[in-house]
Amino acid sequence: MPIARTAAPVTLDGFELRVLHIPLVSPFTTSFGTESVREVIVVRALADGGEGWGEIVTQEAPLYSSEYTRGAWDVATRWLIPALLERATVTPEEVADVLEPFVGHRMAKAGLELAVLDAALRAEVRPLGEYLGAVHDRVPSGVSVGIQRDPAGLVETVRGYLDEGYVRIKIKIKPGRDIEDTAAVRDAFGAIPLQVDANSAYTLADADTLAELDRFDLLLIEQPLQEDDIVDHATLARRLKTPVCLDESIVSAKAAADALALGSASVINIKAGRVGGYLEAVRVHDLCRQASVPVWCGGMLETGIGRAANAALAALPGFTLPGDVSASSRFYLRDIVTEPAVLEQGHVRVPTAPGIGVDIDPVALDEVTVEKVVLRR
Repeated sequence: MPIARTAAPVTLDGFELRVLHIPLVSPFTTSFGTESVREVIVVRALADGGEGWGEIVTQEAPLYSSEYTRGAWDVATRWLIPALLERATVTPEEVADVLEPFVGHRMAKAGLELAVLDAALRAEVRPLGEYLGAVHDRVPSGVSVGIQRDPAGLVETVRGYLDEGYVRIKIKIKPGRDIEDTAAVRDAFGAIPLQVDANSAYTLADADTLAELDRFDLLLIEQPLQEDDIVDHATLARRLKTPVCLDESIVSAKAAADALALGSASVINIKAGRVGGYLEAVRVHDLCRQASVPVWCGGMLETGIGRAANAALAALPGFTLPGDVSASSRFYLRDIVTEPAVLEQGHVRVPTAPGIGVDIDPVALDEVTVEKVVLRR
């Protein structure tokens, strides 16, 4: 049975938003483009003399999602934050209802909800993992590997991550960089836990190519078709032996229920930003657990704020597959928190301090801030 999650109300005095530009350790290439600098928005809720932190996981351009940094900044400052400040006193569980009249913008809503949730739990001296219902103190860590220059380069990159101790490898694919790349990794490393992520790069016309992946004994193929191709995903799933996992298609618990009812997926990737917040992410988890459908926690190149929250989410009992909760050093030379996530024997620890469980490094934060605004009641 799903557990009831309640936190004490907080009185909001204001919010601070910052746009950050954080250099990546190396360029990250997927079917929709290459990132060398992570542009992201962090949120600080000013509440009851305390504070809470959240992260809006949009990117600079609307390539992965229709949401993007400038759009999230605009809707947050013009509509979402004013609505919360007008309400003034709110529980984390009420944030979604306050913001519900504004259509879409789930990533922006998620970042604000997390900041309120962090503030409430810090005031209660209560860890996020405990609040969400975590049952593990650490979570197995997989790594997402972008498209490399060629299959040989991919093998060497994967070798490095395996040497670091990651327990599952996910490689990005797109037409022309799929079968040969997957074969190279499988041939080089044998029966390692391996999955592929297409980021919507294919259509149903590519079914024969995707069926060739069946011979590699993959954990899953993630989001092969466009996010609104739910019916086509069901058709494709019947063609493949490899389990189909949906990512971009799952924007809510309702979307997850529809996908499962149609047979469009047998695995679900849960991203809190994509579904509108960690509370909706838990609803997706609870739904899938009741249906005996495995879930795992995806990543959006989060800073230490979102990475800590993701670790708490991934510690819930239904997360039975390793997720993308990797060490901070996978992407950043210097994170914006004082204790970045590290890899320990293939796992990342779930923070146990109050709230999201990590503190901000103010010097590091200032160094990567390119824009800041404070809105008050």
